[in-house]
Amino acid sequence: MIKLPKNEGLNIVPFIDIMLVLLAIVLSISTFIAHGQIKVELPKSEFAESSSDEKKKLLISVDENNVFYLDDKTATLDEVKEAVNTLDKEQLVELKSDKNSKFESFVQIIDILKGAKHTNFQIITERQR
Repeated sequence: MIKLPKNEGLNIVPFIDIMLVLLAIVLSISTFIAHGQIKVELPKSEFAESSSDEKKKLLISVDENNVFYLDDKTATLDEVKEAVNTLDKEQLVELKSDKNSKFESFVQIIDILKGAKHTNFQIITERQR
């Protein structure tokens, strides 16, 4: 039988610290999963149309920090260019740009589409109420 000296027991403080860190990680990951998309505050337009339901389309997003995304995954401008160059000319490209992002970021995407002679794209906006 193991005897512990008096006034000494199991120290559970490190265990509690680890559990709190794991809880914080789970909560932060579950928040992203619940939203399931990149936060982009779209500009408002009086004549915004709903997105078409074509099977294959490429979504290019720019958030307020001017970070580019391809189908909700972070991408560099070169990766965006490569993705557009490999597309079929008939495939739809959807552009989402945060209203607080630099206009230059949006122009860079348009420039890539022009360079690839890709004209089948639509700009996603939010309907003005």
